Amino acid sequence: MGFFDKLKNIVNKDKQVFNDDKEKKLYDKGFEKTRRGLSDKLNNLNKKYSKVNAEYFEELEELLIMADIGVNTVMNFMDRLVTRAKKEKISEPEKLKELIVDELFIIYVNDDLLDDKIKYNDNGPTVLLFVGVNGVGKTTTIAKIAKKEKDKGKKVMLVAGDTFRAGAIEQLSIWADKIGVDIVTSNEGADPSSVMYTALEKAKNEKYDVVLIDTAGRLQNKVNLMNELNKVNRVIGKLIDGAPHETLLVIDATTGQNGIIQAKQFKEITNITGIVLTKLDGTAKGGIVLAIKEEVNIPVKYIGLGEGMDDLQSFDIEKYIYGLFSELL
Repeated sequence: MGFFDKLKNIVNKDKQVFNDDKEKKLYDKGFEKTRRGLSDKLNNLNKKYSKVNAEYFEELEELLIMADIGVNTVMNFMDRLVTRAKKEKISEPEKLKELIVDELFIIYVNDDLLDDKIKYNDNGPTVLLFVGVNGVGKTTTIAKIAKKEKDKGKKVMLVAGDTFRAGAIEQLSIWADKIGVDIVTSNEGADPSSVMYTALEKAKNEKYDVVLIDTAGRLQNKVNLMNELNKVNRVIGKLIDGAPHETLLVIDATTGQNGIIQAKQFKEITNITGIVLTKLDGTAKGGIVLAIKEEVNIPVKYIGLGEGMDDLQSFDIEKYIYGLFSELL
C-alpha cells in the first residue's frame, strides 16, 4: 500500500492513527498554513493542466521549493517522479498526485528504519541533552517534554545548563515551578559542566527517571561551542553509562532553510540524535521535515503545532502525511 492509499484510509477513517478527535484537530490546525500553501496550489495546478507536460513539472517544482522542502530534495524528487510517471504511463494530473504523495514519503523513509522515538535508559536515569541557537524555543520545548514525562508518572529533573544567557536560569526555573518538577541550577556564568555533575549525582542517588539538560545557545564561535559540548558530553558520559541518551536539536520551523543550515552546523559539532521542530503551526513551510531528513539524515522526533503545553507532539509519519495532504482527496 502506497502513502496515498494510507492517506485515503486515514481520511475515510478506515485506518485509525489519531488517539482522539482533539489530536486530529491539532494536526488539522497545526498544518493549516502548509496545507493551504501546498495542497491548494497543487489542486489548482491539476485544474490548470489537462495533461502532464514539461510546463506542469516546472510549476510543480517551483511549488515544492516554495514549501521549503529544499532545492536538493525537490530535484531528487522530481527526477524520481518524472521517471515513475513515464514508467507507469501516467499523463493525467489527478492520477499523478498519488505518485507525488508516494514519492515524497519514499524520500523521507528511504528504506530506513526511522528511529523517531526517544531511547530510554533501562539502567538508571535517561539523560536528554538539548542544543540549539537562542530564540528557537528551546527552553519552552524542554518544559513541554518534561510535562509529557511527568504525565507518564516519571520522576523528572531539569538542569539549567545555559549559564551564559542572562535570564536563562530564571526562565527554566519558572517552568519547573509551573510544571511541578525539580530543577538544579547554579549562578549565572558558572561552569555548565559543574552544574551537570551536581545534577546527575543527585539524579542517580535519588533515582530520577528522566533528566532534561539545557545548554548555551550561542558561544563566541563554533570552536568554543564544540569545546563546550565535548566537555559536557564527557562529564555526562562518565557519570551515567551511555549518556546523553538523546541529543535533541531544537529548530524554529519558521526560519525555513536557515534551520537546515543550523542542523548541518550542529551535526558537525556533536552527535545529534533527533530534531525538535517548533512553530510548525506558524509557517507555510512544513515541508522542512522532508528537507531535514534528506539533507542531514537526522530523524524529527517532536513537532510543535501550537503554543499550548500539549501542542508538542511526538513525530509520526502517518499523522504528518495527514496534516500535509488530507485535502488532496
